[in-house]
Amino acid sequence: MEALSYYPHLLAWDLNQLPAKKRLTPVVLLDTFEDTADRHRDFERLLQRLVWLLPNVFFVIGGRSRLQWADPALHGQLDWTGPTAWPGLAAAPSSLTVPQPRAASSGARQFLIGDLSPEDCEDHLARRLVQDGQPLIGADIRAAITARSHGLPLHLDLAVSRFLEIRRTGRTPTAADFDCTFPALLARTLSDLTPDERHLLRSVSLLDAFDLDLATHTAGLTQQALARRLVERPLVTENPYALWPYHLHRAIRSAVRDDEHSDDRWTPADWHQAATRALAALGDQWTKAAALAPSRMLLVACLRQGLRLARDHSLTGLDWLIEAAFVYTDDSVWEPLTPPTAGTGATDTPADAVAELLTAIARRQREHRQRTADRLTAVLDTGLLPAELTEMALYYRAKAHKDLSQNDAARTGMQQVADGDGRLAVKARRALANLARLAGDFPTALAAVPTLGWKGRHHRVLGDIQWSHADTAAAVAAFEAGRAEAEQHGAAGERAMMQVRLALAVSFADPDRAADELTLAHQLLEGLDQRSNTLLAQVVALIKDAGTGEVAARAQSLRADIEAAGLPFLHRFVELALAFHHAVRDEDQDMAATIGRLRALTATGDFAYFTDIAHFMAGLPLPEPSTTRWISGEQAVRDRWHRLVHDRRSHFSR
Repeated sequence: MEALSYYPHLLAWDLNQLPAKKRLTPVVLLDTFEDTADRHRDFERLLQRLVWLLPNVFFVIGGRSRLQWADPALHGQLDWTGPTAWPGLAAAPSSLTVPQPRAASSGARQFLIGDLSPEDCEDHLARRLVQDGQPLIGADIRAAITARSHGLPLHLDLAVSRFLEIRRTGRTPTAADFDCTFPALLARTLSDLTPDERHLLRSVSLLDAFDLDLATHTAGLTQQALARRLVERPLVTENPYALWPYHLHRAIRSAVRDDEHSDDRWTPADWHQAATRALAALGDQWTKAAALAPSRMLLVACLRQGLRLARDHSLTGLDWLIEAAFVYTDDSVWEPLTPPTAGTGATDTPADAVAELLTAIARRQREHRQRTADRLTAVLDTGLLPAELTEMALYYRAKAHKDLSQNDAARTGMQQVADGDGRLAVKARRALANLARLAGDFPTALAAVPTLGWKGRHHRVLGDIQWSHADTAAAVAAFEAGRAEAEQHGAAGERAMMQVRLALAVSFADPDRAADELTLAHQLLEGLDQRSNTLLAQVVALIKDAGTGEVAARAQSLRADIEAAGLPFLHRFVELALAFHHAVRDEDQDMAATIGRLRALTATGDFAYFTDIAHFMAGLPLPEPSTTRWISGEQAVRDRWHRLVHDRRSHFSR
């Protein structure tokens, strides 16, 4: 046998002696190569010699596992091993387990075929069954099969078989017949897995993505060896640059989750236990990482997977999710967290309520604020939120009411949070100070500043008071201090907010510097999804350009965006920008119209001081005594605002 195993070399020599006209390249297909596996690799060793000794024969080796001949660890078990002997089978430096895509390198000899493109799936199905020159499988059915297969060739093959079976019964197949998984797909996937590997496979099917540690703990194992073996199989795809590098092929994941036929299929209790382990593993990973070096990316990723697991499996033990929710909202970045819709979408469990709460808070940057207020009211009405997150729902509903200019409701909500003296009490007191400012009660707002500290964003509150008094230098100093403090705390969202307000304060006094500050503001807002601040930055651009020709037209376009966003409080800022613009250009009629709109917008009393400021800019007397309580006196504020208009005129005359 040992001698015979070297005879293929003689065949290779014979093939090489053929005349040029008769020369050919034989193709040998070795399919289901995993069937060669045994303890000593004797059969595999024989086949490897065959391949090695026939270099002028094209071998196609297919199987469920990668070909390991380039692995130096097999030295002694096979005759030729390592990357030098098999450079085309060696893993790329970026991936130790998964072959590279076909386009990655022309020298690659090992490919995954698990993810055909939708175009390839469509082409295959159209050509697979043809009648009278036309595809037998209709376009709608081909689309349904393609969507469900996620590019897995085995799924396509099974779908074609199902199509033919249905036709044999005399019934015409429909697209709905293929909105399913195939038991045979799972049976073939599981056929060469050990019981422990099957358990691990089902466990990781709960996760959108995972690493070895997460997979191990989700399966309730104590060692990573089993997870390491599983991720070497083609049914697991690897992205070495992702936070969690591994994920199951989506078609296989669906088949595992929908399994109702396997002898060892899980019961609902088994799935619930595994989901509980997965949620705990996510929380443990985030908690340990946060203690060393907080990572926003890991926080959001853990929240996305954790919220879905908790909601879909009605899990308890939400402690880490509650803590993560506060960390997520602290920085005002607002990455989307929306889990896929499950069932009816009804809020029936605490996990449902937590998921809906954070989804509503995050989506308020992309929805009308009234929609946000309604969603948060619905969540609160369920009574399912943990006490800590009830406070969060009240706080963000009050913020939505403030943005909607429903300031009485906002004050009631913020006062309720402040009285609760919970984690958001300081922020609620800041909001109450801001509401006092909006009502024109500046002394009360100023008195609250020393009690706020960093958590209450004291510099932001102070800066808002100062720019309203046209005290540009003091406002800029406050906002710069707030930006520096945000940088010290690694709070990207707050830093961007401070920068927008700094640009706002500067825009009235120094349009040249305002352009630079606004550029930085847009850079810091990039990727943060802060809708109100993005729109406020557009208002700042109007103020910066006040006195030029296109401001009024741009303001009209901005009004439409503000209305669509459900942020009516920003309409007052647009009118204030126009008031400054008309005052600079000495346009009396336009100024009167702007003041009229401002008076209508501030009829409730909130932001009424904007109407005062518009009069100050134009040098007009107030029609009646003002209710605004200025810190430095009305005349001083009037003089400063009128001086800013005079300076802008001088700027254009240079």
